[in-house]
Amino acid sequence: MTEAEELPQAPEQAREVFGEFFPEAVRYAELLADAGVKRGLIGPREVPRLWERHLLNCAVLSEVVPEGVTVCDVGSGAGLPGIPLALVRPDLKITLLEPLLRRTNFLQEVVELLGLDHVTVVRGRAEEMLGKLPPVHVVTARAVAPLDRLASWGVPLLRPYGEMLALKGDTAEEEITSARAALSKLGVVKTSVLHVGAGVVDPLSTVVRVEVGESPGGVRFAAKRAKAARSGRSRRRR
Repeated sequence: MTEAEELPQAPEQAREVFGEFFPEAVRYAELLADAGVKRGLIGPREVPRLWERHLLNCAVLSEVVPEGVTVCDVGSGAGLPGIPLALVRPDLKITLLEPLLRRTNFLQEVVELLGLDHVTVVRGRAEEMLGKLPPVHVVTARAVAPLDRLASWGVPLLRPYGEMLALKGDTAEEEITSARAALSKLGVVKTSVLHVGAGVVDPLSTVVRVEVGESPGGVRFAAKRAKAARSGRSRRRR
């Protein structure tokens, strides 16, 4: 690595946040800085700020994830936020959903190397997963698209009364405003902006919480969900 690409020593906050899984967090950071860069999963300029901007920024999402729930990390990429979340929350059942083969290969290697038995890697597009993945309590995502598009991928994967937690930037409020009509059609009943990571990250991590009612995805997906359920029952009877 060049000097600009050297992984800095983990900050003290990382020891506090990751606790007994701190060694695994260090190994993950090393993998991102090496194989992650070589495979084009993360830019070399991100390496010096991997801890603050990426690992810790994602790990503090755990502050707003309920205990013992199922989680689907949509567009997981290099495993952000799914893997940092898995390291701090072994009580969760997490699916890392990613369409690109080179990324799912990397994710599978990381999951095996770190011994994350509560994490499953699935290759596929979120919009193709209805009926193929069990509905989850929480969908997570990290700025992979504008909020309205992100919700159209993630919300249909939720159980009734579930929530999507999207790590966003300073434009979170504006995104909610511009996406309000689209969110309503998707069965969203409440949106809010949360700031997490006090004492760990500066600035705080911004999270958009999107909560759904009894019909995740709205009318558009109700028929698709019913059809998927009938198909599943038919396969089980054979």
